[in-house]
Amino acid sequence: MTPPTPDSQPLDLLARPVRDLRISLTDRCNLRCTYCMPAEVFDHNHVFLRKDQLLRLPELDRIIGAFVRCGVGKLRVTGGEPLLRRGVRKFLHGLRRFPDLQDIAMTTNGLLLPELAAGLAEAGLHRVTVSLDALDPGIFGAMNGRGHQPGRVLEGIAAARAAGLGVKINMVVQRGVNDGEILPIARHCKREGLVLRFIEFMDVGNSNHWDPAMVVPGREILERLAREFALEPVSPAQYGEVAARYRYRDDGCEFGLITSISAPFCRDCTRARLSADGRLFTCLFASEGFDLVGAMRADNLDNEELYRLVAGLWSRRADRYSEIRAGAAGGAPKVEMSFIGG
Repeated sequence: MTPPTPDSQPLDLLARPVRDLRISLTDRCNLRCTYCMPAEVFDHNHVFLRKDQLLRLPELDRIIGAFVRCGVGKLRVTGGEPLLRRGVRKFLHGLRRFPDLQDIAMTTNGLLLPELAAGLAEAGLHRVTVSLDALDPGIFGAMNGRGHQPGRVLEGIAAARAAGLGVKINMVVQRGVNDGEILPIARHCKREGLVLRFIEFMDVGNSNHWDPAMVVPGREILERLAREFALEPVSPAQYGEVAARYRYRDDGCEFGLITSISAPFCRDCTRARLSADGRLFTCLFASEGFDLVGAMRADNLDNEELYRLVAGLWSRRADRYSEIRAGAAGGAPKVEMSFIGG
């Protein structure tokens, strides 16, 4: 699928436009999920960003404005856990000044949604993606590293739906850990009419003990589901869509597979990521990011100069790590998922 791209909007070196901006509001989280922020690494000795090191929300507004000019129409707020950042409702409300943002989403672990979902919807959030890796309390508690039970997350999902937010569920699948939960979660989401995304265990960062033997390929997940359900594929809704989408024939409920390991989709990647301290990453598996906020402050950039800087950075992008994973330099450090939100 060829992306429509006006001449004023940049393409990278592989002719990919920038359409999606993912913004980390904080590097802190109230969970210690083993595939993202394992407790033995992110313990009480771990140094998180100080308040004064976080990207200021007015600066973030200016950066968003530059990306919107470059063609971004989809914004996702991430973390860490984004609901730990003070001022998140005010920030979301301020996004109304960008009418070209057609989709404003948030990725969250759901623990704070029971109290906050209504306010988030009122502020202008369109939808949430909630992490739910198991329905079994023992498995879920072990994976999140804090012993929290899935019931609290299910309450958050219910609160989000009651508030009128769209809801999508993410499940990171690890062989020998929670792959026995594939069918239980699929049944639950189908019964509740929830869109589900199965995500292959990825080698993001340096501390999640990634092992290719623990990857359950998307094709295997699909085979397991097909033994119980009649399925059919769904065509991509837009250029750059990362999930291979399917639906159940009997009720049309949808699920998807995100196959960064077994079937990479780098060639259509339209995502940019901004860390909580204002660094721009053009790949989830990048080692370094460009200090965008540092450049803004040092050079006192006006909005036009900021736009040209962002457009220039994107136009020099050539990332395709997942496609060249096998030949990539071994041991090269990568940014942690908790720092740029996955």
